[in-house]
Parts: sequence; C-alpha cells; structure tokens
Amino acid sequence: MEIASFLIVFFMVRYIRTSLQTAERFPEWERILVIVQYAASGLLAADIFLDSSITKWLWHLMLLGMVGAAYLLKDFRPVRNVWLAVGPYILISLFSDVAKLINDDFYESISTVVEIAEVFALVWLVATWVSTQRQQKALEKERLKRLQEEEQSRIIASQNVMLEQIVAERTAELTRQKEELEQTLTELKATQDQLIQREKMASLGELTAGIAHEIQNPLNFVNNFSEVSVELIEELKEERKKENRDVELEEEILTDITQNLQKITHHGKRADSIVKGMLQHSRTNTHQQEPTDLNLLADEYLRLAYHGLRANDKSFNATLIMDFDEHLGKVTVVPQDLGRVLLNLFTNAFYATEEKRKTGLAGYQPTVQVSTKRIAGDKIEIRVRDNGCGIPQSVLTKIYQPFFTTKPTGQGTGLGLSLSYDIVTKGHGGELTVDTEEGEFTEFVIQLPG
Repeated sequence: MEIASFLIVFFMVRYIRTSLQTAERFPEWERILVIVQYAASGLLAADIFLDSSITKWLWHLMLLGMVGAAYLLKDFRPVRNVWLAVGPYILISLFSDVAKLINDDFYESISTVVEIAEVFALVWLVATWVSTQRQQKALEKERLKRLQEEEQSRIIASQNVMLEQIVAERTAELTRQKEELEQTLTELKATQDQLIQREKMASLGELTAGIAHEIQNPLNFVNNFSEVSVELIEELKEERKKENRDVELEEEILTDITQNLQKITHHGKRADSIVKGMLQHSRTNTHQQEPTDLNLLADEYLRLAYHGLRANDKSFNATLIMDFDEHLGKVTVVPQDLGRVLLNLFTNAFYATEEKRKTGLAGYQPTVQVSTKRIAGDKIEIRVRDNGCGIPQSVLTKIYQPFFTTKPTGQGTGLGLSLSYDIVTKGHGGELTVDTEEGEFTEFVIQLPG
C-alpha cells in the first residue's frame, strides 16, 4: 500500500507541476510541491526501515491533503480532475484501514470485497490517468497551435503594414490612371454620341429625300384641286348674277367643289402623315411601344428609301416586290425605332443592287423584295431580300460590330446594322439574322414576338 501511495503522490505532484507550469506561474506552490515530493520520499524510507503503523495514517493524511488542495484551492482548479482519478482509491484504502482499526472480524468479513474494490479503483486510476494524459497532449498541441497562430498573426500584421504602404502608393497611382481613363472614356462617349447622331442624321437625310419626292404628289393634287375649286367658285358667282339662273348647273358646281375639297382633305392628310412619320423618325427614342401596322410601316419606308436614292441618282431604278400577310394584324413595337431598322435594311439593299448594277452585268435588274408573315410560335417575321452583290463570308461575323462597314470611306459610319441589331434584340426582344451568298443575294430576317 505504501508503494502505491508513494507513486500516487509522486505522479500527482508531477501532473500538477506540469499542467499548471508552477515553476513559471506559481513559484510559491512550486516550492511547496517540491517539499511534498521530498516528504513522500522520506515517508517511504520510514515505511521501509521502521515498522510503524503511524506511517499509513500519514500517507492517508498526505493523499487527502493533495486531493483537497487540488479540489478546493483556486489556483488548482484546472487540475481538479485529479480527484476523479485517485479519489476512489484513497477512499477505499481509508475505509479499509478504519475497518481494521475498529473491528478485525468485521474487516475479515468484507476483506474480499475491499480487495476487489481496490483493484477496480486502481484500474479506474490508470484509465483516468491515461485519458488525462491524452487530453493534456491535445491541450498542449492546441496551445502550441495557438502560439503558432499568434506568431503567424504577428508576422501577417507586420506584412500588412508593409502591404498597406504599397497599396496606398498603388492606390494613388491607380487613382491617377482612373482619372485619366475616365477623361478618355468621357471623350470616347462624346465621340460615340456624335457618330450615332451622324448615323441618325444620315438616315434622316435619306428619309428626307424620299419624303420630298413622296410629298410632292399630294401637294400637286392639293394645288390642282384648289385652282379648279377657285375657278368653279368664280363660275358659280357669275351664274348667280344672271337673271335666268340655272339651278341645276349651280348644284353641279357645288357638288364638284365639295368633291374637290374632299380630295384636298384626303391628300392633305396624306402629306400630314408623311411629315409626322419624318418627325417620329427624327425625334429621340422614348421606348414607348404602340400597336403598329407593320405592313403599312414597311411599305412606307420602302418607298421612302427608294425615292431617297433616286433623288440622288436619277439613273437608278429597281423592281420592288411586296408580299405582305393580310392577316398580320397590328404588332406592339416602337414604330420610329423599327422604321429606322427597316430604312437601314432597305438602304443597304438598294446600295448592294446599285453596286452590282455598276459592274455592267448583262441582263441584270436590281430587285428588292420585302415580305411579312406570322409564323409558328406566335412570332412575326419580316424578310428583306435583294439580288445585289452579297456579303463576303470573311466579314459576315463582323457586320453587327459597331463602326464596321464595307462601304467606302465617307459613305457609311458602320453604326447602321449595329443600332438595328440592338433595336431588334434589346429593344424588342427579337432576332436579326442574315443569309447571303456572295455575288448572288442577301436576305435579312427580323423575328419579333407577336
């Protein structure tokens, strides 16, 4: 029993000194624990050389003192689990010695149970000790890990200071570059806006030329019928001055004047619609969609584009083929935007046929065909086809890129198809595709939600 008690005291002291690091943190307890180790060694020597029953009670006292200190003292709270390890063995040993002291017969009756309990207590002590050691190793590992993390944090903090200085310098440089880039971007946007406006004005110029020709017809009718109406009124006045007035003649004259005024009103409204179309085309896009007759819109812009080209080149002539779906109905679009798309496609088609005509190809007749129809899936399709020079396959993938053009310098901004593509796809949620064969034809297909 004395050897076991000595070993328990020795390892308890060692465990407490190691766990609490008493040499660094609690020097006063370190001295006391060293004294306890020496006292345990002296008590073991006394047990060996002196045959005295007093030593076993001193062992009990020392063990209870160690456990009590570990359980009660504030500084020893982290090692309270030592009580769980050695407590059962100490209590059983103390109970055994007390039972022997009180009554030997009683002790003899329970000695077997006490011995078994001591064995289990020793097994419990060893198991708890092994578990505690593992926990200590895990805690020590965690402590070392924290120390490493703290060291890494310190290194990172010092590096962060250096990096902050570098970042501050780079930020100042990037700020300067950002300001320069913003200035450059502002200038590029201004240039882009000017080019887009130029493209709009170019299409407006083509539209105006067509309108000038198209509006001349209703104006001629208005002028002619106005002159005839003035002559009829003068004739009516003269008839009324006569003594024998011809009432039937007066009624015929009044009927003619009424018909002339109706024709003047009709052609005046026609001229008014043409002017309104021009204003819609030229105004800033408001993105306001409205139900629109696409057949009428395509017919009007086809004629305006054709007459606009003829206004610049009297020798140009082309066959216009229109195949419109009579059951198309009105489609909700932005009419001035879609009109700009159609005008651009028609102008490009006439340009392609004119370039092919200039090659002097025998028997060639420039032809531009436009068709509309409702297709499966509740979609509207507009096709613009010409029998011009076609688009080379080498540039086909670039035709929607901003500022790309196959026309000679000064004859195109390269924004027409780019703007048209954006209007159809982004503005109306549709598709704009092309099918072409160089030297034979080009066909643009617009598909819009119905």
